[in-house]
Amino acid sequence: MVNMKVSLSGWQLDNPIIPASGTFGYGKEFAEFYDINCLGTFSFKGTTLNERFGNPTPRIAECPAGMLNAVGLQNPGVEHVIAHELPEMKKYFSKKLIANVSGFSVEEYVKACALLDREEQVGLLEVNISCPNVHNGGMSFGTEPKAAYEVTKAVKAVCKKPVYIKLSPNVTDIVSIAKACEDAGADGISLINTLMGMRIDLKARRPILANTTGGYSGPGVFPVALRMVYQVYEAVKVPIIGMGGISRAEDVIEMMLAGASAVEVGAANLADPMICKKIIDTLPAVMEKYGIDNLSEITGGAHHG
Repeated sequence: MVNMKVSLSGWQLDNPIIPASGTFGYGKEFAEFYDINCLGTFSFKGTTLNERFGNPTPRIAECPAGMLNAVGLQNPGVEHVIAHELPEMKKYFSKKLIANVSGFSVEEYVKACALLDREEQVGLLEVNISCPNVHNGGMSFGTEPKAAYEVTKAVKAVCKKPVYIKLSPNVTDIVSIAKACEDAGADGISLINTLMGMRIDLKARRPILANTTGGYSGPGVFPVALRMVYQVYEAVKVPIIGMGGISRAEDVIEMMLAGASAVEVGAANLADPMICKKIIDTLPAVMEKYGIDNLSEITGGAHHG
């Protein structure tokens, strides 16, 4: 009998499979397809201090080996999430959750994180300094070590629960940014968010997305994500949640060997709403195939053979 349990900053999960923020909503629609309590946990829809309508449409564009999105952090705001969404989620998900938080200033991050940190349902906070689909905020904090340090330090000052910083791949040196977050007190790192991309409508001769550019996700980004997780693992001592193009159990093993303690599944949820359950169901057989008894023991295994 294989052991799929993993740990994130002392929080033990039944398995490492976590639907990524922005691809799973608040879980309600997926709970109609299967019992989502089989998940390790899930990262619910990215939350900002204030309500956001998001970007104009069209927001989605297909592309080879993935998709582009420019949703723009549409959400009802943190107070609505606490008053309405968290109580609703408790009806169909009995485990603690990951709260994904975005902001447009250090003060916004601090206020939203402080409110969610008080909620009993929240197991850890995933602070998104990497969103490529909004202007004047989000990713701007994740592209420079000093800014990443400042956000991390400010959020850690008001939070008792573990704080994981979600990083952007749209940088020249992700390692320096990860180290800055660790130096500022981050309990963990999440990576990667989407890669910047675009598509052009050949008939209209203009960009398909109203936002012009969007975040590229799906199987095509997996090798990039794997490389960045590998590099960051060698530079920091805190746990890593790896993500980017994961769609099968073999991807989970590969990402954990690169250095991830757990993984998030993103775009694959939009192509197949059952994908996380399928990965969980097939993971034991894949573990046995590769001689893995305890999944938590393989983290970083590719670094030392």
